[in-house]
Amino acid sequence: MVQRFYRRDLSSIRRFVLACFFIGYGVAPLLASGLYRKPRIRAITAFVRIEPLQPQTEIERAVGLLRQAKEAFEKAGYEVQTLRITTQPFPRYVGDRSRAQALDLFKTLDELSRKYSFLLNVGPLTPADLPDATKLELLRLALATTKVNASLVVADEGGVQWSSVRAAAQVIKYLEDHSPNGVNNLDFAAVAMVPPHTPFFPASHHDGAGHEFSLGWEAGAFVSDVVAGANGDLELAKKLLARGFEQEARAVEAIGTQVENESSWKYLGLDPTPAPISDSSLAAAIETLLQAKFGSMGTLSAAAVITEAEHSISVKRVGFSGLMLPVLEDPVLADRWSEGDFDLDSLLAYSAVCGTGLDTIPLPGDVSEQQLERIIGDVASLAFKWHKPLTARLIPAPGKKPGERTDFHFGNSEFPSATLQPLR
Repeated sequence: MVQRFYRRDLSSIRRFVLACFFIGYGVAPLLASGLYRKPRIRAITAFVRIEPLQPQTEIERAVGLLRQAKEAFEKAGYEVQTLRITTQPFPRYVGDRSRAQALDLFKTLDELSRKYSFLLNVGPLTPADLPDATKLELLRLALATTKVNASLVVADEGGVQWSSVRAAAQVIKYLEDHSPNGVNNLDFAAVAMVPPHTPFFPASHHDGAGHEFSLGWEAGAFVSDVVAGANGDLELAKKLLARGFEQEARAVEAIGTQVENESSWKYLGLDPTPAPISDSSLAAAIETLLQAKFGSMGTLSAAAVITEAEHSISVKRVGFSGLMLPVLEDPVLADRWSEGDFDLDSLLAYSAVCGTGLDTIPLPGDVSEQQLERIIGDVASLAFKWHKPLTARLIPAPGKKPGERTDFHFGNSEFPSATLQPLR
């Protein structure tokens, strides 16, 4: 008992000292001391405009830029997790090619991504593209037969696009049946009100001239370490996070600007959404802040605090600038989902104050297209109502029922298992 009290007392003292130190001296001394884990660079994403007859030319130029940027960040002490390339929307360069020719082009791009070790996004299918049924078929086939990422726009400035909502549900069911264990649904999202140039996949897109790049970081552990100094005080946590995000974002922007000056590629900005990963959980950060389980009372407020702190930074921002809560990418989220501490409605409520919607949600394999339409429609309606970027990345588990555990294997990524919950 004495030992447990002693540990709790030390923890309280440490949080108090860190909070005082943070406010008085800023973030840099704490980071240098090793008390706070530095954000990683989750994605360096180049935006290109390829020519279908010679796609390799612009791809190789982008690879050069990505490698240069990676070297610059690693020299500054950052771990770089992925390099990515986003093309203009694929209907722009597929044109009137036959299905076989278009699929050959996708396979060529996929082979280039493997050769040069980058992730590839071929952009979105828009509502304007849907009257041409061949484009939706190409989207399904490309996602099922390669590892490209892509998306489908289900809400834009014109409102919720219900034909797109239906089409997105069809794509998800197709990939459930036509990719190994349905895992290629990880590479697809229904997107609503997402601005261009986010570095995060699958929602990343652009339709400009290209020769640009943006950055996204992974900062779940950083957020957790910073909010530990607030000792459950949400107001103080927001101040600490604002200072922490500002300092780290300025450092990232300085390197991005340096790369821009040295490469002639335009630096567009940082998406400060603190993406989680296996050892850097955002749900754990929220539990540290609340001193309670994710999904309990106050979770929505904690999500809002983190997002508001992001929005306070003074550097160039792109993309979501929100909060990612991907159930199958965050081990604590996967556990709380399995325990029934939150559900789809909870995540939609949190998305109203942060984002990014419903991300990597495990669903029973017998989920119907109509049920998928309703889920995607809810995301699209919320996004349009508040004009905020949201996505739906839904992953049915083929042959599995509520109460069973998922067993997805996404390439080299280690994703936690989760218990499938019934749909209401």
